[in-house]
Amino acid sequence: MVTENTNLAPLLPDRHPQHDLFICDVADAVLKDVMQHMEHPFYSLSKKPETSVKRYKNGEHWLEITPSVKGLATIYDKDILIFCISQLMAALKRGEQVSPRVRINSRELLIFTNRGTSGREYLSLLDALDRLEGTRIRTNIVTGDEEQIDGFGLIDASSIRRKHGMDGRLLWCEVKLSDWVFNAIRNEEVLTLHRDYFRLRKPVERRVYELARKHCGQQKTWKITLAKLLLKSGSQSPEKRFRQMIKELAKHDHLPDYEVDFDEAADMVIFTNRGSMAPAPLVEGRVPPLKSETYEYAREVAPGWDIYHLEREWRDWIIEPPRDTDRAFIGFCRKWFEKRGRP
Repeated sequence: MVTENTNLAPLLPDRHPQHDLFICDVADAVLKDVMQHMEHPFYSLSKKPETSVKRYKNGEHWLEITPSVKGLATIYDKDILIFCISQLMAALKRGEQVSPRVRINSRELLIFTNRGTSGREYLSLLDALDRLEGTRIRTNIVTGDEEQIDGFGLIDASSIRRKHGMDGRLLWCEVKLSDWVFNAIRNEEVLTLHRDYFRLRKPVERRVYELARKHCGQQKTWKITLAKLLLKSGSQSPEKRFRQMIKELAKHDHLPDYEVDFDEAADMVIFTNRGSMAPAPLVEGRVPPLKSETYEYAREVAPGWDIYHLEREWRDWIIEPPRDTDRAFIGFCRKWFEKRGRP
């Protein structure tokens, strides 16, 4: 029987506190993640390969994830996408043109994600690319009396350059992001992550942080039942074990950006904003992002509709930023439902 070492520090050490000068641009890049990736459990939290098809359903909407023979892309494989997204967002802020093809210097990637730089770490990138490229996602979008079913991958293709021979070191790789991911980047549907995200030891801790970042955001607090948090996380752990992991997370209080408390009587998890995030800058003429609770309320006034689809429709329709962004969106959803009813 393998027992967990409880003497380990809750966070991994910062392996690269002083970055090499030639990667200063990487060190300064802001960590980004695609919002939809943070909402749905696309990635495996298991250390063993997951090869079974996953399907999630919410009302009439469903999401199906099919892994390759090498298994489902893991939450650690996702580091490659976070690196790519961060680089593209940094380039956009500099006013540069970007494309779905991203050239990755392997050493820069390993340092950026707080990994070691041994030969084994380079080889692990090859397996990660295979899983990312092999994982396929299919989902439906309901609009009126029509249903659209889309299929896509996390990355469409990858190219690798390495030294000749079995022990040759990986020099660089090029990744072609899927249109779905690239469009989210161009539309700035991304959120900033804390750099200590890469120091979290356990896959489920990374996933819980992502959910807190998406749902709590800049708000003071966010509450969710343990059962619902387990469902959103995609963890395969029994509820009893998951409850224990949340208790440990609350005890050590090491989650970036948010304090975690567990109310045993209500079986409720409470996230409290530490105030460590810089406020998101507002660009003149641009409609600011919506609060997370606005999406929940929008689902109530427009039951059955894909709220993110309605948000795209609303942002395309709106001309000038309203005084109260969240109230304006709720009003749009209410009128949309009054005119069209349930999809």
